[in-house]
Amino acid sequence: MRAYQDMVFSTAARLAGNDAQAADIAQEVFLRAYEQFAQLRATATAGGWLKTVTTNLTLNYLTRHRRRWRLFSELAEDGTLDLETQGIDWDVQDTLLSNLDAEQRRLLIDEALRHLPQHQRLPLVLYHFDDMPYQDIAAKLGVSLAKVKTDIRRGRAALLSLLRASGLLRENL
Repeated sequence: MRAYQDMVFSTAARLAGNDAQAADIAQEVFLRAYEQFAQLRATATAGGWLKTVTTNLTLNYLTRHRRRWRLFSELAEDGTLDLETQGIDWDVQDTLLSNLDAEQRRLLIDEALRHLPQHQRLPLVLYHFDDMPYQDIAAKLGVSLAKVKTDIRRGRAALLSLLRASGLLRENL
């Protein structure tokens, strides 16, 4: 558990966007790992198993939560926000966060991810942090391939806006 607790928690936190939910999900993941301890103990792929279980439990939680608590405003706006018409600069240099160390970058990106809407955050995290292909993301989220591509593109633009709005990046731009 100690060897994988950070990975499990950070995976759940990035997907859920909430530390309290991530802690609950991580606890459930380790309960399931305890139930499968005999099989996991003998395999070298325990980390991959834990990451898969974490991703699946988080997505299951978010699906149940989204159905229960979806606001009327979300229903009305569902996908109508078009960032392209808001003057987002798509040419971003890879050096945008170069003056920050790895830990500062991670914290800044994690904080910005928490402010993204769930429909953008989930595919973005699955694609960039879990290296999942578009087709697998679409299947896992139960949406079309086009929606995944659009949400990732819009999520990147929104993330860039959030990063630019933070005080740390104004010096670089």
